[in-house]
Amino acid sequence: MSYSIEILFQDSIELLKKLISIPSISFEEEKAAIFLSEYLLSKNIKYQKIGNNIVALNKFYDHDKQTILLNSHLDTVKPNSGYTKDPFKPVIIDGKIYGLGSNDAGGALVTMLNTFLNFYEMEELNYNLAFIGSCEEETGTEGGLADVLSKIDFKTDFAFVGEPTNMNMAIAEKGLLVLDCTSHGVSAHAAREEGENAIYNAMNDIDWFRNYRFEKVSELLGPVKMTVTTINSGYQHNIIPDKCTYCVDIRLNEHYTHKDILETISKYVMAEIKPRSLRYKPSFTPVDNFFVKKGIELGLKTFGSPTCSDRIHMNFPAIKIGPGDSSRSHIADEFVYLYEIRNGLEIYLKFLNNILREK
Repeated sequence: MSYSIEILFQDSIELLKKLISIPSISFEEEKAAIFLSEYLLSKNIKYQKIGNNIVALNKFYDHDKQTILLNSHLDTVKPNSGYTKDPFKPVIIDGKIYGLGSNDAGGALVTMLNTFLNFYEMEELNYNLAFIGSCEEETGTEGGLADVLSKIDFKTDFAFVGEPTNMNMAIAEKGLLVLDCTSHGVSAHAAREEGENAIYNAMNDIDWFRNYRFEKVSELLGPVKMTVTTINSGYQHNIIPDKCTYCVDIRLNEHYTHKDILETISKYVMAEIKPRSLRYKPSFTPVDNFFVKKGIELGLKTFGSPTCSDRIHMNFPAIKIGPGDSSRSHIADEFVYLYEIRNGLEIYLKFLNNILREK
């Protein structure tokens, strides 16, 4: 059976309001995962819970068919200090649902889940359909989707990753390299012309990170972007610090590997450099991919995304697509428009209907 768009829309709004009211900051997703489990049970949908990840397959799953995955994350970042509204109290004002995670990625999660529900009991689909509501996306750790993909007993052939993209298709995604940097100096009394200030040494390196430009620019993903995001040094006003630590967020395009970036940095930067992970590589799904072409036929635009998602854990083709706008992610008083939820449902349903049921 299939559902009317109005029923799916209203169910999505109510589901999103409930999820907003359940704090699900990364590593604290258990209550949200239990709620999703209960929601699936109420719809008579079988599921598997792996950690705080929820996995479900369409009722008439056929191992001889290829599988399409719908994936979005149920965790959020911590609310920032700029909130003027209760981040865990959903409220609808002027056609917007406010609340932590409403845009990133609650809107995508609930519309994907109800899209999955719409096709769940249909027989003779061209593909299997799977849904995974994953955790720990906001931290990029391996207890989320990476853990699930290593444990499930089915093979995924293509995925729709639910993130706020204004329902356009992100067919490429920048990689991520996070560096913990330590500049060293020599402690001394601040009143004397002695010692070596680690902050000043760090400032020289930070100035390089700010101004250096990697030569190769991607048509889809643009240039490599390096941003110093945290800095810490010293503990007393009259002591020259002998250590200054800072963090650098680097977004890679497909022209560079992590090794390439690190080799260049080592030529110019004096600080001690420690990368947190080398797993977050740039990703790309060709424009001539069957699923991408189906989206283009629907009038959807393709683009390259500067932000990472659970796409990084996938070794199969995927596109990132969902209701909402990435520029609203992690902001104070986060919100998603009601019309974006409806539009997301309409596009997901039309997109998948053309793939799952066309003859």
